[in-house]
Amino acid sequence: MTHPSSLGETPAFSPLYQQIKGLILQGLESGEWKPGELIPSEMELAARFRVSQGTVRKAIDELAADNLLMRRQGKGTFVSTHAEQQVQYRFLRLRPDRGDTSEEGPAQRRIIECRRVRASAEVGRALALRSGDVVVQVRRVLAFAGTPSILEDIWLPGQAFKGLTMQQMADYVGPTYAMFELDFGVRMVRADEKLRAITPSSEQARLLEVGPCTPLLSVERIAYTYNDVPMELRRGLYRTDTHHYHNTLN
Repeated sequence: MTHPSSLGETPAFSPLYQQIKGLILQGLESGEWKPGELIPSEMELAARFRVSQGTVRKAIDELAADNLLMRRQGKGTFVSTHAEQQVQYRFLRLRPDRGDTSEEGPAQRRIIECRRVRASAEVGRALALRSGDVVVQVRRVLAFAGTPSILEDIWLPGQAFKGLTMQQMADYVGPTYAMFELDFGVRMVRADEKLRAITPSSEQARLLEVGPCTPLLSVERIAYTYNDVPMELRRGLYRTDTHHYHNTLN
């Protein structure tokens, strides 16, 4: 972890709380505080960085607003984790038309393939890799109440996800992003998505059990870990006959 002497390396025009935010981010990225762990108190961090407690509080407020930290009344501030119930569905925006996601329960996953391949130029660009670098390619179907609802193709950097297997993907009962945190030390902190309406190929229609002219929602996502490092390219096809894509804009 960088200590107070490094504050001078930050441009003078950067507000002090932003510099402290950057130093806390360095600790998160280096693994000094892991997902789900308690971070030092505001008073301890203020003493460590030789700044006021109010400056630390403002930095933590921003990190909490970014879902990187989570405050718990009377307990302190913890590193956010995808294993937390309240954030498990943060990146899954498909909602049932009736009821809510918690009532519907977790999706049933069927892993079709999980293999190591050479990245195409397109996948390499998305993941900031060279064309030909090794990536892990996963295809799976997510079902709700026994109905196939999402077909996903996923690409992950081979080096970061070395050893990932089909069995591991199939056996993990919690959120996939929680498994990435626990087993590979990779935490997805934000994602960019592109949406469009398409009709499926014959293979896609077969896997989702829909007709060839059924309109589907195509969602392409690039998920990033700390410091905007891309760690996942995901292309999903969503059925919307009983579900809808839900987003909240602030």
